[in-house]
Amino acid sequence: MLSARPYNSELGTRNSKLNIGDILNRIIEKAKELNIEYLENEPMSLHTTFKIGGKARLVVMPKSEEDISALIKECNKNGIRFMVIGNGSNMLVSDNGIDACVILLGKDFSDVYLIDETTVFAQAGAQLIKVCRLALENSLTGLEFAYGIPGSCGGAAFMNAGAYGGEMKDVLVKCNHIDKLGNKGSLEGDELNLSYRHSAYYDNECTITGLTLKLKKGNQADIRAKMDDLLGRRKDKQPLEYPSAGSTFKRPEGYFAGALIEECGLKGFSVGGAQVSEKHAGFVINKGGASCKDVLDLCSHISKTVEEEKGVKLEMEIRVTE
Repeated sequence: MLSARPYNSELGTRNSKLNIGDILNRIIEKAKELNIEYLENEPMSLHTTFKIGGKARLVVMPKSEEDISALIKECNKNGIRFMVIGNGSNMLVSDNGIDACVILLGKDFSDVYLIDETTVFAQAGAQLIKVCRLALENSLTGLEFAYGIPGSCGGAAFMNAGAYGGEMKDVLVKCNHIDKLGNKGSLEGDELNLSYRHSAYYDNECTITGLTLKLKKGNQADIRAKMDDLLGRRKDKQPLEYPSAGSTFKRPEGYFAGALIEECGLKGFSVGGAQVSEKHAGFVINKGGASCKDVLDLCSHISKTVEEEKGVKLEMEIRVTE
């Protein structure tokens, strides 16, 4: 998830005689006016890597920053909650769905290009793998760690995604965004406040729209070899054959979540259709037909067991949305 905004009760009071359907119709009219594609009562299981989630009342798919700004302003004007998502790779949607306007940054908002010989710009909806391939084509090194991470650029910046000793912090120099009022802005350098699985965007209610990445010139054959090696390691060690949201828990200081879970004998443990992966205990997977409740109940059991047996408190990395 790139950003989410809580329901504005003050604005909502103004529309107390209207139900949410009436208000969402106003957003639909704005989408039609701007020629923005939209979907009503859309299953969110189609838009998350977990393949779980009830229906969203409205999903809109903007093609420009101007579209995003206009949609956010229209939501604010009508007191309707909105949230912005990308590839849905780090989120779990409630079985009850989402009574909100979901702004989906996907293929229509996924341009990637070179600003100069070593600087890449990517729109927030671009898949990380697309940026990695552009880097490879131009013999640019520094982003190999991200090859195979199943997320969008906006989501990767939002959570400072990382793997195999690398993280977005190493290459991300600037983010463009639209704030909660619909105004354009940006953060760069230390303003991004990047740390382990965290950025300034966790707290500022802004929607990331674009990333500027600074890479280095390298040897194309070496870059390709490293990308292939890391992808091979992912396939060998991670349950990529099942829907999941990636690593389920953050790494506790001084420990590895997967190792703690395995040591507690929970590898393969299931609740409904949700299971602790038999390949990597750090992943909760949708083995088939899992509900949001199944995943949350399983995660609760894991956390309780690890804390009781190991004295370590696990924090979920996945963001739960409703």
